[in-house]
Amino acid sequence: MGKITEIYNRNIYGVITTLIFHIVILLFLILSHLNITIQPKMDSIVLDLSQIDLKIPEPPKEKIMQPDAAAVSQQKAGATKLASNRAVNDAAKGTDESASSSKDPFFDKAYKNEIAAAKKLVSDVNQTLARKIPVIGDIPMPADHAEGKTREEVKQSNYKGKSNIHYSLENRYHAYLPIPVYLAEGGGEVVVDIIVGRDGVVMKAEPRTNPAIADLTTFAYAKQAAEKTIFNEDPKAPERQKGTITYIFLAQ
Repeated sequence: MGKITEIYNRNIYGVITTLIFHIVILLFLILSHLNITIQPKMDSIVLDLSQIDLKIPEPPKEKIMQPDAAAVSQQKAGATKLASNRAVNDAAKGTDESASSSKDPFFDKAYKNEIAAAKKLVSDVNQTLARKIPVIGDIPMPADHAEGKTREEVKQSNYKGKSNIHYSLENRYHAYLPIPVYLAEGGGEVVVDIIVGRDGVVMKAEPRTNPAIADLTTFAYAKQAAEKTIFNEDPKAPERQKGTITYIFLAQ
């Protein structure tokens, strides 16, 4: 026994080391051939879509309104009737367009009346302008003389009441004023535009048109009377001073 014990004690560590080495090799070989997979357990869900209608509905189509053939025909006929081939200047509409767009019947009627009156006035003026003032000879006329009077004397004697003759010429007064208001058979008012020099002589006289006067000789009388009118001299006055003389002719 002593011999065996001695051999055991001498080789025990080598045997244990050899056993451990082989055990490790064996475990390595075993583990290398094992396929260990851990899969979590999951509950499966099955969806049955066979009973569901998956068809996407089409959007509703807008109903296109077809124009009524009779209405279109009527509109075309009305447009043809009201339209004109004359060119229109839109830049000249301005106030007329805004006034005509009023929805108030009263103002619409007043506007139409004003337009009609304006058209008639233009027509009358055109007719008057188309007629020429007749040329007449020298007509003797009564006259108002202020010769020899000073400016202050003329101012003091200046008539301020109702008169058939009025003139407008700043800082001037008449020295000789013919009176033609009794010469014409018909009555009416004639305004004459005049240009007067510093010497008081009327350089130019042009009667304005008045459609209410039918007898054109009346304008000739007014023109001749204005041309014969003499005002006071004034060296400080404009070289060509503008003014007017108005004659109210009395029917004979």
